[in-house]
Amino acid sequence: MTVLEQPGTHAPASPPAWRPRTEAGPLLPDAEPYRVLGARTGRLPDGSDGSTAPQDGSGTPTPGTAAAAGTEEAAEAGRAKEPAAELLRRLYAAVVQGRRFNEQATALTRQGRLAVYPSSRGQEACQVAAALALREQDWLFPSYRDTLSAVARGVDPVEVLSLLRGDWHHGYDAHRTRVAPLCTPLATQLPHAVGLAHAARLRGDDVAALALVGDGGTSEGDFHEALNFAAVWRSPVVFLVQNNGFAISVPLAKQTAAPSLAHKAVGYGMPGRLVDGNDAVAVHEVLTEALERARSGGGPTLIEAVTYRLEAHTNADDATRYRTEEEVTAWREHDPVTVLERALRQRGLLDEETVTAAAEAAERQAADLRARMNTEPRPDPMELFTHVYTEPTGQLREQAAQLRAELAAEQATEGGATGEENR
Repeated sequence: MTVLEQPGTHAPASPPAWRPRTEAGPLLPDAEPYRVLGARTGRLPDGSDGSTAPQDGSGTPTPGTAAAAGTEEAAEAGRAKEPAAELLRRLYAAVVQGRRFNEQATALTRQGRLAVYPSSRGQEACQVAAALALREQDWLFPSYRDTLSAVARGVDPVEVLSLLRGDWHHGYDAHRTRVAPLCTPLATQLPHAVGLAHAARLRGDDVAALALVGDGGTSEGDFHEALNFAAVWRSPVVFLVQNNGFAISVPLAKQTAAPSLAHKAVGYGMPGRLVDGNDAVAVHEVLTEALERARSGGGPTLIEAVTYRLEAHTNADDATRYRTEEEVTAWREHDPVTVLERALRQRGLLDEETVTAAAEAAERQAADLRARMNTEPRPDPMELFTHVYTEPTGQLREQAAQLRAELAAEQATEGGATGEENR
């Protein structure tokens, strides 16, 4: 098993501040080394050559071997797969819109229009790349923080925020959008993704599933059960762990002793990948490769995208109690919007007209969201009983009848009061 940063066209700067441990030790079961986050193509942190170098028994590839030639060939192959200009511009526009969406949703929370909002500011590259890597018939299984991935997938932003507004348990048609409900319980969406993918394979449907989870979710039993079933069944599913450094206030170092979360793939017999989660192009590349592998019968892949949550866990959290402003400032220098903008400028694909167009589109989306969210909803109390069970239980029917009677009595009382006022 090889834990790789996506090789080829990108060699982003190492993310600052926190980073995963990188000692391979005895955890990798074969002689292939792995590239750590930010390593230059063809080189390991110790300067040795990559790919298939033999090892000296310490777990470190022996430098000065014939592996250098293979590494150069891999680099050439990566450069030959230069991302299309259209894709890069789509990624840029979506990341810019995602940043503005996060800002607007946060403002709506402060205004009382949302009960809570878990911002994904700083994680836009992961979420946009996830949405754009999928085909129309594929399924996305997001967590509660992945509102942006649902929006980038094409779901109405207001419907995406319905759960966080408290209007509905779930605000959009999952079957039509191919986006499962935003999942608040940690990692419970992962077994669902495996089940759907396994069912699709049994039916012969050309469908793959992409399940998103945070680093905190990897400590849940659902995570381990999902990976085990997926590997045994060779289900066409990809797991993307957005490692933003903290499970609420608990840093990853206090959550696991593994060199990286991608290493957990070893125990389940599936490939693992480690990628810079703030590089939208790199995340899109590694996800596309994993999804193609899944569709072709190769089974699941676990991908760890190392990113950072620039804002607090939610608006109810005080992040200053467990991290320093210096750490946040350092990560702002590796901001996903800046990283992508720099990459496009280097390719000559970004001019001021493109920047302006993306910003204006993002502002239009924010203005529309603001206007529609500022309209007071008129919920029907009877909707509480909708979509609970396919066949309502006796107790549920009894409760619905009781509420219906109370509402009728209320309306009668209000009608009578209105009649008296009109006399």
